[in-house]
Amino acid sequence: MSRLLVFGLGYTARRLADTLADKGWRVVGTTRDGRGGSIAFHDVERVRAEIAAATHILSSVPPEGEADPVLAAYRDPIATAGGWMGYLSSTGVYGDTGGAWVDESAPTGSGRRGARAAADGAWRALGARVFRLPGIYGPGRSPLDRVREGRAHRVGLPGQVFSRVHVDDIVSGVTAGLSGPAGAYNLADDTPCDQDQVIAYAAALLGLPLPPVVSVESLSPMARGFYAENRRVSALKAKRVLGWAPRYPDYRFGLRALNATTSPAPVSIAPAIASVLQR
Repeated sequence: MSRLLVFGLGYTARRLADTLADKGWRVVGTTRDGRGGSIAFHDVERVRAEIAAATHILSSVPPEGEADPVLAAYRDPIATAGGWMGYLSSTGVYGDTGGAWVDESAPTGSGRRGARAAADGAWRALGARVFRLPGIYGPGRSPLDRVREGRAHRVGLPGQVFSRVHVDDIVSGVTAGLSGPAGAYNLADDTPCDQDQVIAYAAALLGLPLPPVVSVESLSPMARGFYAENRRVSALKAKRVLGWAPRYPDYRFGLRALNATTSPAPVSIAPAIASVLQR
């Protein structure tokens, strides 16, 4: 039986764990406190036993400060385990490209996420499949939810482009990587665009007014850092090497699918922003 150990059962990793468990895998995971049937990260004896038993190990834990906590605590047993290794990284390792396309051959570590780039490199050095992810959306965590709850805004920065990916496309990408060679893989949809366009589309689907425009200066430091970078992410390598294809290659497909699962009936599109749907 295939046995997966997941470090960090967060939003994305838990969805992957559930998918593989449904396919007959034995899946265990860690959290900080061991709640919900998981293993406490600092239960060293139990974690080491699971590392030794695992056929596959995946980490979704981001750096803390300048260090990767998983490698800081368990690098040696992971390195000697001999099974498949994976790491959920970020396309933030590429830094700002001025809106240009970027692929896995690009240098890393020049942006605001130096610790993430270092962790990315450390996992690759161990022979892991490193999946670099842009903005993640999915059930319960999407522009639809933010618009519906009144938490969405626009920033009015034309030409500020980002990539994104549906959580289920991450799951299918990592699953494809279970039989693929070690290395880095971008997992992103085919339609990078500015965030305001996505927010407007979500509002249109819900038949709600456009969220307000706010200044970048009024945002949190983390959000300002997000808007300080501008890039388009290519996923051609994952398609070519892993045979992966996103189910939602365009945010419109993804948001429409999410809306269909939460709306009891189709809603009318606000006339003022209906043109967004035609882009």
